[in-house]
Amino acid sequence: MKHGNQSPRAATPHPLLDRLGATGSLVCAVHCALLPLLIALLPSLGIAVWLGEGFERGFVLFATLLGLFTLLWGYRRHHVVRALGILIPGLAALWFAVLYPPVHEMVVAHAVTMTFGGTLVGMAHLANLRLNHGHVHDAACSH
Repeated sequence: MKHGNQSPRAATPHPLLDRLGATGSLVCAVHCALLPLLIALLPSLGIAVWLGEGFERGFVLFATLLGLFTLLWGYRRHHVVRALGILIPGLAALWFAVLYPPVHEMVVAHAVTMTFGGTLVGMAHLANLRLNHGHVHDAACSH
């Protein structure tokens, strides 16, 4: 669908952003699922400082900014709320796990919540990628 003089290609961000968001979110979900198993190894690896609260909050902030930018830009093209409807609960779960102390301090609850949120964010990026590059059925369809 063209808006004004813009081509459909110019109206969307590069598909690499959705691929990056989906891959990063799903890798994050796997990381969060495996974190309880690896937590004992962190002190011996000497990288526990890198994976502290600041890193985690920074990563969630980056995922939020990338997700909102990419999916809102995609929405301007396809006008389908589905991807945003998956993104928002995913981001809410991530921020809840990072900012709500009872969940943040419990290793298993934190890992489950972060895995759930990261999976939803990754699925939102995949849905947006499909909506941007596939056919969207709406009232304008002729079939």
